[in-house]
Amino acid sequence: MQSTKLNAQITAVGMYIPEKILDNKYFEEIVETNDEWIVSRTGIKERRKMENGATSDMAAYAILDLLKSTSVKPEEIDVIIVATVTPDMFFPATACLVQDKIGAKNAWGFDLSAACSGFLFALQTGASLIESGRYKKVIVVGSDKMTSISDYTDRNTCILFGDAASAVLLEPTEDLNMGLIDTLLFTDGSGKDALNMKAGGSLNPASHETVDNKMHYIYQDGKAVFKVAVKGMADISYEVMKKNNLESDDVAYLVPHQANLRIIDATANRMGISKDKVMINIHKYGNTTAATIPLCLTEYYRDGKLKKGDNLILAAFGAGYTWGAAYLKWSID
Repeated sequence: MQSTKLNAQITAVGMYIPEKILDNKYFEEIVETNDEWIVSRTGIKERRKMENGATSDMAAYAILDLLKSTSVKPEEIDVIIVATVTPDMFFPATACLVQDKIGAKNAWGFDLSAACSGFLFALQTGASLIESGRYKKVIVVGSDKMTSISDYTDRNTCILFGDAASAVLLEPTEDLNMGLIDTLLFTDGSGKDALNMKAGGSLNPASHETVDNKMHYIYQDGKAVFKVAVKGMADISYEVMKKNNLESDDVAYLVPHQANLRIIDATANRMGISKDKVMINIHKYGNTTAATIPLCLTEYYRDGKLKKGDNLILAAFGAGYTWGAAYLKWSID
């Protein structure tokens, strides 16, 4: 029986970004929009597209990138959690495909679907497995091929999304002041009609009618989602900060889901932190759904902008509705 209390800490990070770039000029040529409008409304200048491959490929590449920075071998991995809304197939789980592709022959795993909050939900889930004492090495990877479910005739949604994957390795620590300190996570299914993909599941199985009616693409009521996302993400970030007695000056970075720069700015304002303490890469990648938060962590760490002991507030809002925030103390030197 485990007697020592454990926290889960991030000990390694990795990422994969497809090569093909879709800039705003590309969208000016296919829908009625322009660069100035896209940038002013969203903050997005470019996004990436995975041309030859699927969600599992991106996830596998991100994990292999992570493993390169460690002495950990694939067969040492205990669990793989894939946060995604674009699985390769309904079944087998994308985690099974990833497990095979990276040679993690001793790992079990599963997919977690919470849309743009997927990484936060998966991070808490992975941390709980570590805290139980039963597992020593848990990979959490956010991977989404959003271009595969984007309607490139719908100017309201197609400009928003891109493809990417990013992963973290969770390992135990007895230092309860390090790693994942706290999370606040919520769902509200009454928001189901504002952001969804209507067909492909058991409610509306694939048919000529569902394809003709474009029901296999993302649908979003932009105004409705924006209104609740601004309040939801801002409030939850402030709440997790106050719950853990953190003042604005104590926070090294806000690590927000990269959906819209205006939502990110509102969250930072609510927390009372300046823009230089907000992780931003939406201009380069757009909304990569479950990959946005770990992508920020990986890039900022590799750029030398993160140091051990930094207080980070992670925050997201997504379809469901799902939303949440986490207090993470950075643990990599």
